[in-house]
Amino acid sequence: MPPPPRLPRDFRGKGRWIVRDLDITVPFTWEGRDGDSQMTAGGPQYPIWFTNLIHRGTLYTLTYKWPGLDEHPCSRVPGFTLEDLNQGFENARFVGRETLRRTPQRHVNHWRVGVVFPQLPPGNHPRVPLALGDIYVDENNRGTFWQVLQFGVQNLYDPELDEWLVMDTFEHRPGTVTLPRRCEPPR
Repeated sequence: MPPPPRLPRDFRGKGRWIVRDLDITVPFTWEGRDGDSQMTAGGPQYPIWFTNLIHRGTLYTLTYKWPGLDEHPCSRVPGFTLEDLNQGFENARFVGRETLRRTPQRHVNHWRVGVVFPQLPPGNHPRVPLALGDIYVDENNRGTFWQVLQFGVQNLYDPELDEWLVMDTFEHRPGTVTLPRRCEPPR
């Protein structure tokens, strides 16, 4: 069994963010520096534009643009770090080895990770999947992320609650992480 995914402290990559049910594909970047990380999808000229960050122990989400969305607050979840994310990956379930058929082909380990509420023993209990994901990491480097399907409550704006990120590049060099002004604490 290979070791589970582990997002590195320093990285940078580019690819696409895909929302299939809305027929939207936009450019995507994912960068990390010193344990902080930032995902950015789209931009002002695209139908969607958002950023998700782990910055100095807080998880931020800011959606600038999304179909049918009029409010654009910056949400904050304090007490969340890269270490917390990687600890969540420790409980991922290995699905198997796969080949992502695109150019170039990627040989990956497929993992499934999830947060379900409430956590109860096996049996006939109602459960809600809060956040689930299929994570595809390079078979030779668990810190190289090639593709992620995330679904659940964290995709609240998407009617089908599922979105893909597909990386074209992923380098183990420090990226740039910038907290948007709208997310900065009042001074």
